[in-house]
Amino acid sequence: MRISPHLVRGPLERTDDAVQQFYERLLAVLRDSTVRDGEWRLVECVPAWDGNWTWDCCLAWTWTAKTDERRLVAVNDAGNQSQCYVRLPLPDGSGSRVRFHDLTGTSRFDKERGDLAARGLGLDMPSWGYHVFEVSEL
Repeated sequence: MRISPHLVRGPLERTDDAVQQFYERLLAVLRDSTVRDGEWRLVECVPAWDGNWTWDCCLAWTWTAKTDERRLVAVNDAGNQSQCYVRLPLPDGSGSRVRFHDLTGTSRFDKERGDLAARGLGLDMPSWGYHVFEVSEL
């Protein structure tokens, strides 16, 4: 169906609640000053175990604000479930644990700093899955 540009409006369509919620969460993340003004850095994803090829489906990057607030974005850019370890640039900190709070979902978990430094953050994401983590020292 073609809409005449003279109408200056489209037909009434039903709202897809899931899509609307996705974009509301995404726009909230984009308004975050850490994402908007922070320093962007691509981070390395490595295999979760020998022979696991799905790590190559994962992308990850960080934003770091001048106030040391950090965000980690991880995306599974494939139609299959994928696992990887994300190698994080961890600044020298006094905390022995690091908290990851997903700003686009309900996940929240704490990890030992030593384990993160040695192996990275382990992720198991569904096809086309993603996380936007607020990263903080405990």
